[in-house]
Amino acid sequence: MTTWTARPETAEDVSAVRDILLAAFPTAAEAGIVDALRADPGAWLDGLSMIAATPDGAPVGYALLTRCHVDGRPALALAPCAVLPSARRTGAGSAAIRAALDAARAMGENLVLVLGHAAYYPRFGFAPASRLGIRAPFDVPDEAMMALALDDARPVPTGTIQYPPAFGV
Repeated sequence: MTTWTARPETAEDVSAVRDILLAAFPTAAEAGIVDALRADPGAWLDGLSMIAATPDGAPVGYALLTRCHVDGRPALALAPCAVLPSARRTGAGSAAIRAALDAARAMGENLVLVLGHAAYYPRFGFAPASRLGIRAPFDVPDEAMMALALDDARPVPTGTIQYPPAFGV
């Protein structure tokens, strides 16, 4: 079993992140979204773009948290998450996601939203966003739009999610 090192993305990682995204998805759309998010100072938050790397430092996994809003109040969107095909089902993706969530918690963030596989994201504490009164701005199965409050003692906003322009929604 591989032990993954998770760390924030650096400027030297940009091409490796692009390679991971291009290998993980059928089109270059996600790579383009990440490029657009990096260029958007209203969305990009330094320290919330995480790499999972092999013991020798080679990036194999990626998770990104960017600023979104729920009825005008700040939240984070978890997207995209990706792993090189050769490293899938090894914990690399989980390592990157956990590191991103830990960094967000340390920065004082509270609400993270993800549109994803209902069988995968609950392991990190995500549950249907509808339980918190949060909805996507488009039609999506209830179980696929998930939310995670990083601090249960703090209130979370309710309403409709507003994604950064890079997401195109």
